[in-house]
Amino acid sequence: MSVQIAVIDDWQNVAQGVVDWSVLDTVGQVHFLHDYPAQTTTMIERLKGFEVICVMRERSTFDQPLLQGLPNLKLLVTGGMRNAAIDIAAAKALGIQVCGTDSYKHAAPELTWALIMASTRNLLAEANALRAGHWQVGLGGDLYGKTLGILGLGSIGQKVAQFAKVFGMRVIAWSENLTPQRAAEAGVTWVSKRELFEQADILTIHLVLSERSRGLVDAQALGWMKPSARLVNTARGPIVDEQALVQALTAGRLAGAALDVYAEEPLPVDHPFRHLPNVLATPHVGYVSEQNYRQFYQQMIESIQAWADGAPIRLLG
Repeated sequence: MSVQIAVIDDWQNVAQGVVDWSVLDTVGQVHFLHDYPAQTTTMIERLKGFEVICVMRERSTFDQPLLQGLPNLKLLVTGGMRNAAIDIAAAKALGIQVCGTDSYKHAAPELTWALIMASTRNLLAEANALRAGHWQVGLGGDLYGKTLGILGLGSIGQKVAQFAKVFGMRVIAWSENLTPQRAAEAGVTWVSKRELFEQADILTIHLVLSERSRGLVDAQALGWMKPSARLVNTARGPIVDEQALVQALTAGRLAGAALDVYAEEPLPVDHPFRHLPNVLATPHVGYVSEQNYRQFYQQMIESIQAWADGAPIRLLG
């Protein structure tokens, strides 16, 4: 019997062309779905016929009610080796295997620097003004000699720090687990949490979302920042208290924010981040690069083949 395979979350309609899916013809039939996440009942109706589902990172939530509503589901494959949107314990209890993939490690740091540079130099306003027939509407900022504060000095944070040195910036970092020694090994100065927010001209977030990091960048932390400072978030939306950030930006207590992630995605049409003039907002494209997608989907195919052969690889949980 032919296995029914769904590739969901393909919002840009690119999954089919990134890799050669025909190698799965011997396993089953591949279907590409381009819908946004929906209510559980709609998701069940959409996905109930599939035994294998490939998901793109944390776009769709696979919680216990959804998993229980998909009795045919045998294998979930996610882009990346971590997916907080999948209830892995519930999947295991239902006999559903969950596999991951490796990631291309440069995509997120590169986007982080694109946002830092575009925000600092006011490129969105300048480019839009040019299209509207105007010429030079503001004054750009500078990076050389400024202080970059990194919240979370893991693999992505360390790559961001390396770029900062090329620009001649002073780099400081803090997280709950970071020690002065580990920071020094990365060529970065360890500071306290308050010092990080107070001293940073640009503060960039590179933490994993957890109960400890959720809401970590709150009204108090934003209040410590210089009015001339900018906040950059390419990690996870809920790390920042969005309401507090909107208030700080609206009141001019922060020069700007460059954001790629949000508490709710896709970002609601009426959200202030879509309209505030001091916000540069992108639609969670930190991992949306050719190299990363190629790696994700190629390894999803490998995972499906291994599962079909009875020897699953890169199992999560």
